Amino acid sequence: QLQLVESGGDLVQPGGSLRLSCAASGFTLGYYAIGWFRQAPGKEREGVSCISSSGTNTNSADSVKGRFDISRDKAKNTVYLQMNSLKPEDTAVYYCAAHRTSYSSSYCAGKLSEYDYWGQGTQVTVSS
Repeated sequence: QLQLVESGGDLVQPGGSLRLSCAASGFTLGYYAIGWFRQAPGKEREGVSCISSSGTNTNSADSVKGRFDISRDKAKNTVYLQMNSLKPEDTAVYYCAAHRTSYSSSYCAGKLSEYDYWGQGTQVTVSS
């Protein structure tokens, strides 16, 4: 059974850092691009970052470029989102999702509708 489990969310002060993890089970990352999304109260879910199934291509939203970094550990079948210089506007529930591709593709899916599987989310709160 394909499953994604996020962890690492917490309450952090502005300017702080967090690392989110997305542990995948039931499938191998070599066939799936992984995206991180977030949803703040009263707002639509938005894309944050994605990493291709090859692991060689990443994309990030303009709002997080230079602050967030997506990476993966293929041996652990886990994708990470390192978040630095956090701002109150980063407060949201963060979700990871998987998009099926050909093996080791460089394609990084940008649209929510392209993703087939979703985790349950982890809360990130940035507040003093």
